[in-house]
Amino acid sequence: MFLASTVKMYVYYTVIASLVVFFLLKWIKKSRFCTDIKRLDGKTVLITGASSGIGKETAVALATRGARVVIACRDADKAAQAVREIKFRSRSLAVVSMDLDLGNLRSVRDFCKTFLQQEKRLDILINNAAVPGVLDWTDDGFSMCLGVNHLGHFLLTNLLVGRLKECAPSRVVTLTCSNYKYQKLDFRDLNYNLLPFFTYCRSKLANIYFSHELGRLMQGKGVTSYAVHPGFVQSDWTCHYSFLFRTVMRVFMWMFFVTCEAGAQTVIYCAVADEAAKQGGGYFVDCRAATLRPFARDAGIAKKLWEASERLVKLA
Repeated sequence: MFLASTVKMYVYYTVIASLVVFFLLKWIKKSRFCTDIKRLDGKTVLITGASSGIGKETAVALATRGARVVIACRDADKAAQAVREIKFRSRSLAVVSMDLDLGNLRSVRDFCKTFLQQEKRLDILINNAAVPGVLDWTDDGFSMCLGVNHLGHFLLTNLLVGRLKECAPSRVVTLTCSNYKYQKLDFRDLNYNLLPFFTYCRSKLANIYFSHELGRLMQGKGVTSYAVHPGFVQSDWTCHYSFLFRTVMRVFMWMFFVTCEAGAQTVIYCAVADEAAKQGGGYFVDCRAATLRPFARDAGIAKKLWEASERLVKLA
């Protein structure tokens, strides 16, 4: 009798604990969805790194709305596979891929030249591609995080901004991360590449400064700029790390991170919503404007980084 009572109590508490954990995780992972149903017929969207993750989900959503979607990726095979999936899920044939390696500035320039020759419009540019905290170097000698996450997109946007202005009103959405708050930029060592996590944080802070300064420079020119933190997402960023790390992180991400579809919602919101158009230059989280730490709102640092980036990519 005692044993049966103990087993029943164990089962009871296990069920209760499981339900508590389930609803706690559900609450942690809750996120808003973009409810704006605006069509994008006749519009052209360019998304970097859209062969997987948030970029691919964004491409599906915008192609479904009628946009012509160009995905710019480094791996041609993965891009071709992604195009087929995006076409199938969106029921749209207006999806194409182009080769782009953001870690190589020559590739960025070649891409922009080809894009401007082939595409007559650019209404929405989504700077989505990124690398996590890895201690590696680009072909141009920059730290991988700075080179891909910031400088590659900086050059890409500057070379395409003329077409964006021609197609105004247009938008630039740049993905960043709330981890920006853990570091500050050191202009004596922008190419910092010692601790992987700190390198990543600095590149995401650079994304915020870039988006803010772009918004300031484009005031009155029909181009609005947005920095987006998509949340912590179950994407394939762990592919850069060991098998053990990937295995552990898959479990952790399943428990605490949101899906790629949920992560794409704020990107979609900033790309299409009329409400977002009123808040150009802002920082967005969970489909609404959010407040940055004071140091990340420093217009003087944003301008200084813009000028330094121009020199680094040889635009100045």
